[in-house]
Amino acid sequence: MDYSSKLLENAVYEVSQLPGIGKRTALRLVLHLLKQNEQQTLHLSEALLKLRTEVNFCSSCNNISDTEICEICANPKRDKALVCVVEDVRDVMAIENTSQYQGLYHVLGGKISPMEGIGPQDLNITSLVTKVKQGDVKELIFALSSTMEGDTTNFYIYKQLEGLDVVTSTIARGISVGDELEYADEVTLGRSILNRVPFENSIKAN
Repeated sequence: MDYSSKLLENAVYEVSQLPGIGKRTALRLVLHLLKQNEQQTLHLSEALLKLRTEVNFCSSCNNISDTEICEICANPKRDKALVCVVEDVRDVMAIENTSQYQGLYHVLGGKISPMEGIGPQDLNITSLVTKVKQGDVKELIFALSSTMEGDTTNFYIYKQLEGLDVVTSTIARGISVGDELEYADEVTLGRSILNRVPFENSIKAN
């Protein structure tokens, strides 16, 4: 694709690096920004810059937050004995949208995937085990996607918790095998949380 401006070409290239954005879509977005009021583009640039430089990750659950402790963990009405283990922040948002869950979360930051070079040491698993050892957590809900990588991660964590005084459960399989949690509809996801089953049962089922 030939560009009449190097500045335009550079902007299109950077936008096209975003997931799901090809060169043609990137060009359309960049040209749209050029047509907008300059102040609107500056606001977008400022918001992205602040996102990158000022965003925090909750020191307790690893969720994205503006402060050291996120609003969910800081909420005294949440059940601190119940922790839902999820892959990333999109899953937190998906579950929160169901309004069916009132516990806390633990964001792993991914799933174990040898094919992608992601091992247990690359995830927030050690901090989760430490949290359970402290004795405040009474139940862990495994809410990872029902894929091979998700099941492998669930089982690895389960083995790390052997001998500890904690109940482990997994969301009911209202979520189809192979589905990503973030794409599930709110009713199905909410029921899957409420109708969770002991993790040991899910192992036998497999």
